[in-house]
Amino acid sequence: MIRILVAFSLVLGLAACSDVPADLSKPPVALGDFKLGHAEVVAPNLQQLLVSREATKEEWIKVVDEAMEQRFRRYEGDKFYHIGISVEAYSLPPPVVPGKSALALHVTVWDDATQSKLNTKPEPIHVIKVFESRLSKNRDEQMQGLALEAALLIEKWLREEQETKGWFGGLPEVEEAAEDIAEAPADGPS
Repeated sequence: MIRILVAFSLVLGLAACSDVPADLSKPPVALGDFKLGHAEVVAPNLQQLLVSREATKEEWIKVVDEAMEQRFRRYEGDKFYHIGISVEAYSLPPPVVPGKSALALHVTVWDDATQSKLNTKPEPIHVIKVFESRLSKNRDEQMQGLALEAALLIEKWLREEQETKGWFGGLPEVEEAAEDIAEAPADGPS
């Protein structure tokens, strides 16, 4: 049984690996020409799910805004982009009650130069803490952990959009291929 739990934990850990550093003390990996203009957090339809500790709209707005600022102010690209976040739902179970901490958001990104949305439909971001020690965390620590994880997931989504749709200055591999073609001799190899 212990081997199964260890193997399951290892698989989850490997699945969570990516190019995006979760540790904010490490330097950020370039995100094209991205520079955060505004991160606007709202919570007009906030719902408390299941058995949960109380948290106000204002508290969620503050903790999510702080997490976004902390993660995205590190980027020093050449163009401003704005991120709009709507906090939709949360669950903050008390220590002895079964359940998972969770946070649901909707995210939209605007290009400041063109004054247009990059995604016409808000992107849903869901954080669910399956393994967490609620015995050692108070409500505020749970909220902060969920907000930091949400900011990390938003960054991963932005990178996926850059790679697949050319956000933040284009598709890196396409640009490199174009440069290689431009530098190649016109009459081919001799």
